[in-house]
Amino acid sequence: MAEAWRVGITAVAGRMGRALVQAIVAHPELQLVAAVGRSGAAYLGEDAGRLAGIQVLGLPVTAELAGTLADLDVLIEFGPVEAALAHVAACVAAVKPIVVGTTGFSVTQRAELENASRHIPLVLAPNMSVGVNVLLAFLPAITAALGEGYDVEIVEAHHRHKVDAPSGTALALGRAVATGRGQSLDAVQCLDRNGIAGPRVAGSIGFATLRGADVVGEHTVWMAGTGERLELTHRAASRLNFAEGALRAASWLRGRASGLYDMQDVLGLKDSSALQ
Repeated sequence: MAEAWRVGITAVAGRMGRALVQAIVAHPELQLVAAVGRSGAAYLGEDAGRLAGIQVLGLPVTAELAGTLADLDVLIEFGPVEAALAHVAACVAAVKPIVVGTTGFSVTQRAELENASRHIPLVLAPNMSVGVNVLLAFLPAITAALGEGYDVEIVEAHHRHKVDAPSGTALALGRAVATGRGQSLDAVQCLDRNGIAGPRVAGSIGFATLRGADVVGEHTVWMAGTGERLELTHRAASRLNFAEGALRAASWLRGRASGLYDMQDVLGLKDSSALQ
């Protein structure tokens, strides 16, 4: 049996950080060796397992990522955009692979990530859920088969604390629809219908955003044709499904060459004959 793949987690006190700690204990092929939190936070020094609501793991939370990089094989990042970029840069300097689940990157910031991927293996995905990524993989073929006579709207719902809208997953779904139509999402997306917006523009892809309470994440691709409607929906009941996907990505990075990857690569969906 190969040695355990040593994993570090940033933003460990966040919702995803805690879910990752909870999930990793069920994977004997993975070992949590670094738990990184926010500088100055009251929880620094606390045991990562206790912070996540599980058994004591004997691993104190630290704010010093640089000091932990030598001890780990892969880093998993779900922190805020600026922190994520700093952590990616640290991984480049230490030549360590990283899984990034952070959303909300600008075009310029995404270019920074692409540049970093020339030096290290980097998985970047707006949603680590296996179910969502299967939907993303098949959506272009579904859209192409339906044709342009179907109006497409994407509705997403998340908890009240989410700061970006539409969600990164909703935009990824929109790009998948646009790909099926041979279009660029930027050219056809409709993000605002406030006021007297006029009739729906043919071929546009609309987005609707809901925020409330503790909703983990829900996405529906709404395809309306004459006399019928097809709805493709994914609902996350727990963040553990995202954590499991991130751990799957972290394991997949073992031995990979430098490059920018996504969950389609991790799941082998880009090579599926069913998508051709």
